[in-house]
Amino acid sequence: MDGVDPGPLSLLPAAVTIVLAFATRQVVVALFAGVVTGSVVLLVQGASLAEANPIDAFLLPAMGSSNYARILLIYLWSLGGLIGIWEKTGGARHFAEVVGQRMAQGPRSSLAFAWLMGVLFHQGGTVSTVLAGTTVKPVTDRHRVSHEELSYVVDSTASPVATIVPFNAWPPYVAGLVVGTIPLLTTEEEALLFFWSSIPYNFYALIAVSMTLLFAMGRLPWVGGGMAAAIARARQTGALDDEAAQPLVPSEAAEPHDGYRPSLLDFWVPIGVLLGVAIVPYWLFDAYRVNEAFLLCALSAMATAGLRGLPLRDVLDGFITGCRNVTIGAIVLGLAVTLGQVSRDLQTAVFVVQAIGDAVPAIALPALLALLCMGIAFSTGTSWGTYAVVFPIALPLAWALNPDPTYIHVCFGAVLGGAVFGDQCSPISDTTILSSMFTGCDLMDHVRTQMPLAILAASIGIAISTAIVAGVG
Repeated sequence: MDGVDPGPLSLLPAAVTIVLAFATRQVVVALFAGVVTGSVVLLVQGASLAEANPIDAFLLPAMGSSNYARILLIYLWSLGGLIGIWEKTGGARHFAEVVGQRMAQGPRSSLAFAWLMGVLFHQGGTVSTVLAGTTVKPVTDRHRVSHEELSYVVDSTASPVATIVPFNAWPPYVAGLVVGTIPLLTTEEEALLFFWSSIPYNFYALIAVSMTLLFAMGRLPWVGGGMAAAIARARQTGALDDEAAQPLVPSEAAEPHDGYRPSLLDFWVPIGVLLGVAIVPYWLFDAYRVNEAFLLCALSAMATAGLRGLPLRDVLDGFITGCRNVTIGAIVLGLAVTLGQVSRDLQTAVFVVQAIGDAVPAIALPALLALLCMGIAFSTGTSWGTYAVVFPIALPLAWALNPDPTYIHVCFGAVLGGAVFGDQCSPISDTTILSSMFTGCDLMDHVRTQMPLAILAASIGIAISTAIVAGVG
């Protein structure tokens, strides 16, 4: 936005939102308050009342964007409708029964299955959380796994996995940001190869994924007080959510249509269409077709149910009911997109980068980059937006301090991991929202129980990166 000064006031909208979200547990109220705070900041900086109108300045541009249209198409109509059809056919429940007999015999094995699904569905944060959550939730619910546990496993094997098993859109995106920034990265091919070779230095992602596996297997010695309480509650009482929880999607499943015999086809046909359309074109033609994949997934679920005998009226009723059940989640995502618009217009990330400055010792740079990205992504709710701001500044700075390739790799990994941490833990991130939505967890319960574990992983990662650059000299 023209004339906006990227000053400390730009932090206020995100700060107000995060504080209110934790204090009130009312995410819609917190997000809306953050948007209104953005308008107040514009007024303080000299904007007119018309220019600072939150509807015209933020809500309409964000809600009318292709980003929010994608949210409506994918998460409301496609995925909401898919879940509604599965409830009518009993497809997901049937899958849970089959998997429960063969793979998931208790809480640990069902969580390990959730971890495996998160790794297999490694197409990125939003895609992974939705696929893993909808696939695994019926399985874990059968074995008294709390929704806090499941949402942590799903969220911590989404974006972190996408940065260390990068058969997805992340490497080309990052390569486009860093190409030409330092002499090592003069071409896009060199930038892509550098991404791959930096995977061993992406310590947060490696540690987060490893910790999540240990957590799923019951081998993690410390899980934090909130998570420990959720585990004890679920195992002892069968209560999968806290009494005060307000999940974004109702947990009560509808009864399948009378006379319809569910089959694994009801589950695997739409999932196969989704993965096939999303992954095969990317591998063969470098074309990413996620929007088409989700839409065809829902349509294939409707066609499968109809061909197997479900009346058309019930197919449509299931689709519409599923869409209605995720409406609140779509509103939350819409407000999150709007708050992201506020952060961009107020240049929040630019201010944070400028505040850090470049007068830092070489040994401290990886830790500072990680902390910087953690803060920006947590405040703005986006890892990719954080990459766009930080990478073009971080790599030239690292090169100026120490052009050793190992040092550059460590700094590169610090930016990758730090932004993923912030995105994963932020209550205004689409990944966090979707992880809680499609695992049936209260959003703030998910954030509160996940954050101590994520902070532990980030702390270990920062310590390792600092030790390595100390050795590099």
